[in-house]
Amino acid sequence: NREIKEVQTLFSCALSSSLPCLSSRSSPQVQHASKQISAEKQYKGIIDCVVRIPKEQGFLSFWRGNLANVIRYFPTQALNFAFKDKYKQIFLGGVDRHKQFWRYFAGNLASGGAAGATSLCFVYPLDFARTRLAADVGKGAAQREFTGLGNCLAKIFKSDGLRGLYQGFNVSVQGIIIYRAAYFGVYDTAKGMLPDPKNVHIIVSWMIAQTVTAVAGLVSYPFDTVRRRMMMQSGRKGADIMYTGTVDCWRKIAKDEGPKAFFKGSIHANLAMISASGKG
Repeated sequence: NREIKEVQTLFSCALSSSLPCLSSRSSPQVQHASKQISAEKQYKGIIDCVVRIPKEQGFLSFWRGNLANVIRYFPTQALNFAFKDKYKQIFLGGVDRHKQFWRYFAGNLASGGAAGATSLCFVYPLDFARTRLAADVGKGAAQREFTGLGNCLAKIFKSDGLRGLYQGFNVSVQGIIIYRAAYFGVYDTAKGMLPDPKNVHIIVSWMIAQTVTAVAGLVSYPFDTVRRRMMMQSGRKGADIMYTGTVDCWRKIAKDEGPKAFFKGSIHANLAMISASGKG
């Protein structure tokens, strides 16, 4: 029964990730780094994006890049939890959560962060393709850069090699460590400090999950913005390259667009993550 329940949860979360909002989040987040969206046509916000996408690109464009998102979901979850248990043995072996609270807390942070970073190594090209396809605007194939998932991966690999498919990987690792550390670390620590962690009331468990998801998502979101901007650099040459590196990207976004630019699309992103965690 437990195995069936876990499979049902995975499918439920995968389906929730298919909601028609991927493009509406990615477009405002990366539009300043897109060659296809001119300054006068940039989206003013999520609502403007949601209204304009079906008019300008067609209703199905809401799901552009979603195949990569669904494909990456299952291995990502499996790898996260597989590595999490392994890293828990390394960082938490012999640690008493009641007598050694801070060591227990640090161990949970380390195991959660390391698990997320390790799994990212395997699925990053799919995450890269998801971002590029979601930001690939145009009414038809003639106006778009890529025809689909396979075409996106093939074009970037041909142009920039494997390095192009891992553009922004370093800042992604930083972001995933922060998010996973908070998600796994704080969640596990909070539940672990309860009198009976195995019999937590569903309301308490739900409240912990929602709070941790929202806070972790908001704290790590600037890293997500920078990594997606770096992803948009792949395939570019010469003067088309906007950022010389991750540090330059951070600096230019802050200087040219202001601190708020790091959080474009964060409300939708947090709602999506909270929705997914609620199904768990």
